[in-house]
Amino acid sequence: MVGPEEETYSIMFTSLKHPARRKILRLLSVKPKTFSKILEELAISSSHLTYHLENLGELVIKTEDGTYKLSTFGEAAVTAMREVEEVPIIKSKSPLSLPLAWKALFAVFMISLIILSVFLYTQNMALNQISSDYDQLITDFDQVSDEHKKLLAWGVSTDKTFTFLRDVIQLDMTKYYTRLVSNTLEYSSDLGGITEEFLKYTLISDESELDVDFRFRNQTLSRFRLNMIEGTPFFAQKKPDNIIDQADQLLQRYQNYSGVSYLEPMRNMLKSVNGAENVKIISGDIKLVISTEGKDTEIQWWLVANGIDFQVKGVAFNFDNGLLEMVTDGWFLFNVGSTELNIFQEEAINIALNRVKDYSWTANGVVVSDFNILEEQVTAIMYPHLRGNNLELIPVWVVNLPLDKIYPGNVDVIVVGIWGDTGEITEYRTISAG
Repeated sequence: MVGPEEETYSIMFTSLKHPARRKILRLLSVKPKTFSKILEELAISSSHLTYHLENLGELVIKTEDGTYKLSTFGEAAVTAMREVEEVPIIKSKSPLSLPLAWKALFAVFMISLIILSVFLYTQNMALNQISSDYDQLITDFDQVSDEHKKLLAWGVSTDKTFTFLRDVIQLDMTKYYTRLVSNTLEYSSDLGGITEEFLKYTLISDESELDVDFRFRNQTLSRFRLNMIEGTPFFAQKKPDNIIDQADQLLQRYQNYSGVSYLEPMRNMLKSVNGAENVKIISGDIKLVISTEGKDTEIQWWLVANGIDFQVKGVAFNFDNGLLEMVTDGWFLFNVGSTELNIFQEEAINIALNRVKDYSWTANGVVVSDFNILEEQVTAIMYPHLRGNNLELIPVWVVNLPLDKIYPGNVDVIVVGIWGDTGEITEYRTISAG
């Protein structure tokens, strides 16, 4: 059984194994420092600094004002480092000034004195640290308890995100140190008051670092994004070189994860595709669109009703150079509220051109109302939106009105939204140049 003293030494020397952690202790031995100040002096990434601070454990304390300082345990560790690193220069009077027996006796005495001093200091430090650690444990327990209650109330646990990364994305999670960066909850009034949960993780290994974030709507996955920071991801299985094969396998794993039935016809449509460039297929009420630009490939499925594309009610995969970057799913959430279309494209353009004459915006305290539109470049696309605070999609014409130059506020385009059933304006919006 390991005693308190052995455990103390084990914690200390395990923490001091990495040179970056030793440098952090030296910095803090001078004076307490903030996270950003340590980051500036070490010149490493914030995720690596967080990793090292966590591994220093009981050697470092974070104060209420956000600064980091050495604990009593940390001060002892610095003292031990100095004993090892700073060899004192002893100036002796003469090699023959003392008899050999006295020299040996004196050496034994000094060694015994050092050992006894270290032992007494360690014991005193341990007693002080136990008291401090007890208070910290109570604080940490209360904080973890509160966070756990939040997670239970929100309905999304780390198991759900871990399972997605392991079973759907097929990351080799044994290779990564995983840290939960943030976990927030929002109530979206423009989506009928549904709950939106956002979770962000950093995954770090010796050769790879990446960020992943999740969005859950009403406790169901709505979006996943992966951002490579360094290296390449570790996968449990080799991915197919063909994007279509990769998307097909991904869709199957996603179906197993989610348990929804609407993914099955999407997968059947994908099996009929031979290439991955500029594909458009309609089967029943689903449209499959595959577009490739350079190294980027986007594969989308969305609902089609009465000839209207309801893109928001859909599923999409985005790949960058063969690596999956994003998964979005809005099929489960949105419904079609209406397919009535009384206003057609040309009429929508005319309505926008007439109504925009009375439009103005303010930039730097100046009201801009005198502008010219390049009518020959005006375009209108159908993109259904929500109306009211429900989750039902209504046909909307989105009319883009390019301007003849860049106006105050860096504006070069005005966008007008027009309801397809009533012809009423749903929004005006300016777009900045560039």
